[in-house]
Amino acid sequence: MKNTTTHSQSERAEQVRPEVAAGLPGAPSALHKYLRKAGIDPDRLSILHLGRPTHLGTHQTPPWIRRMVIAYVLWLGLFLLDYNSIELPHYLEAIFSLVVGLLIIQVACQILVTATERFAARMGWTHYVAGTVSEILSTLPELVVIGFLVPVSPLTAFIVAMITIYNNALVFSIYSYFLPKDCKGKFLMPKPITDAGTQVLIAGGALGLVMGIVMLIFSSKGHPKQAFEAIDLAVMAFLLLAIFVVYLYKLVRDLGKEEDEVQTTLKLTENEMLERQLLAFKNVERSSIGQIILLLMLGVLGAFLGGESIADFASLAIKDLGLSGIVAAMILAGFAGMSEYVILWTSHRKKEYGIALANAFGGIAQLMFLIVPFTFLAIAYYQAFVNPNHADLPILFSVPNILLLIFLFPTLHTLASLLENDHTMDILDTTIMVALVGLLLILLVSYGSAAG
Repeated sequence: MKNTTTHSQSERAEQVRPEVAAGLPGAPSALHKYLRKAGIDPDRLSILHLGRPTHLGTHQTPPWIRRMVIAYVLWLGLFLLDYNSIELPHYLEAIFSLVVGLLIIQVACQILVTATERFAARMGWTHYVAGTVSEILSTLPELVVIGFLVPVSPLTAFIVAMITIYNNALVFSIYSYFLPKDCKGKFLMPKPITDAGTQVLIAGGALGLVMGIVMLIFSSKGHPKQAFEAIDLAVMAFLLLAIFVVYLYKLVRDLGKEEDEVQTTLKLTENEMLERQLLAFKNVERSSIGQIILLLMLGVLGAFLGGESIADFASLAIKDLGLSGIVAAMILAGFAGMSEYVILWTSHRKKEYGIALANAFGGIAQLMFLIVPFTFLAIAYYQAFVNPNHADLPILFSVPNILLLIFLFPTLHTLASLLENDHTMDILDTTIMVALVGLLLILLVSYGSAAG
């Protein structure tokens, strides 16, 4: 039913005024004077072009299909070796498992985002709802990786989730430094994202500081409580998830208000509003429900196969190669943000730098308020109902774990302060972020043995 509006671009363009494209990437700057008079910065608008740009679609076969075939062939090779009891040297098996897992997860992430965009185009969703859902769904591979890691090493799963927050903060800082700046040295994200984002960064830093200080006091004063019980992890998880739900509500609401202001300022008719929305999906291929379901199934399958391969790497690294949980977790965390990096790179190739930057920032918020609480819940369930006697359980109030939580405050507080000042990183800001994260990693490596 939704496909009845898919007329040719030229036919629709004859029926609407050029103001419909105001604020979209590539729109004539002359159209923006009306928005600026109304106090709306067209360079900060959140509307975007979903899908693959036509100038990148020179090949009929999407690149992710080729990567998917390669990834599944490699996975099949590992499976056949294991099925026929052919043993590789442990270090080779660990490397192959990591490479195959990361490749499959990268493809799975892209498939899930593609499926979401096509479903959104079919259902007539707004571009900001589609973008938000795509970001959330793209974290499925990370959730699966955590789910497979918890039985292998709950402590490794905990550390991976936490370190990935710092990695994503570093990626955000470095990427924003290299973006093209305006005459004031700024590259501004959509205002609803910076407003809601600043609030969740403050919340994440404050919660990390509170939990870290509590752990530090309990561990240094001979208090009988020296570790997280399952109920402790569950309570923290629900608090973080509650913040995430409200954050999503505020984000979508404010983005909707922003677009309503644009439509009122430009005096768009109902047909022009529809045309403006369709422009956001102009690069999205229209697909049947069956095709979308097939894509979702492929994405979910890839997430599970990739997650299993990465869990195999963690098991080999810790048990057979003798790596500490800290070192193994740091290696995995270096690749755990793959889904965010895929979205960032895809948006960057479209030259939609604001959307790429917003996705890089969204990776921090989603890690803190979605992946971390999921990790806490998974560990709590495993600790309470599956294997409470696991060597990693309970999660101790150890030096590395305290550092991971306490360092959230200076890291996220720095980012929040920069967003409040409405600018992205300059050379000093980026150096500060690198120093903060670098100091944390040095301390973790130096005192990693305390994690046991």
